[in-house]
Amino acid sequence: MKKLRVYLDTSVIGGCFDPEFEEWSEALMNDFRKGRYLAVVSNVVEKEIEPAPEFVRELYTEILSLPAEVVQVDAEVLSLVEQYIAHQILTQQFIDDMLHISLATIAEVDVLVSWNFKHIVRLDKIRLFNAVNLEQGYKPLTIYSPREVISNDQE
Repeated sequence: MKKLRVYLDTSVIGGCFDPEFEEWSEALMNDFRKGRYLAVVSNVVEKEIEPAPEFVRELYTEILSLPAEVVQVDAEVLSLVEQYIAHQILTQQFIDDMLHISLATIAEVDVLVSWNFKHIVRLDKIRLFNAVNLEQGYKPLTIYSPREVISNDQE
């Protein structure tokens, strides 16, 4: 059976150390550790992790060793972000959020997980991002918080 490819943004990694989100973030990490899902991260996640505390960077290093897939920003990703901006989904100020969406869309992951309820895990934004994705010839992107993605087989 094909493993789900799960793009995780930086909020999920940091969520492992946040009392509000740690239960579900850690459960998702356990799904990666047990090989249930394949973690997909990006050079944007790496950039956002650099200034984080050492324990957050160590978790990111662990994720990369599980193994994980790393996707990179390129011209196609930037072009899709330009379309998001042109459609006024978010402003340039939130470029990293749009980069996560674009990277996950172009990589055709099964789901993007995030704790960013302001710009990413929000029905109206998801619909707008997917309208642009479809207009540009891409598949719709599924977006959830880790709480909806974790397996129910947590041991």
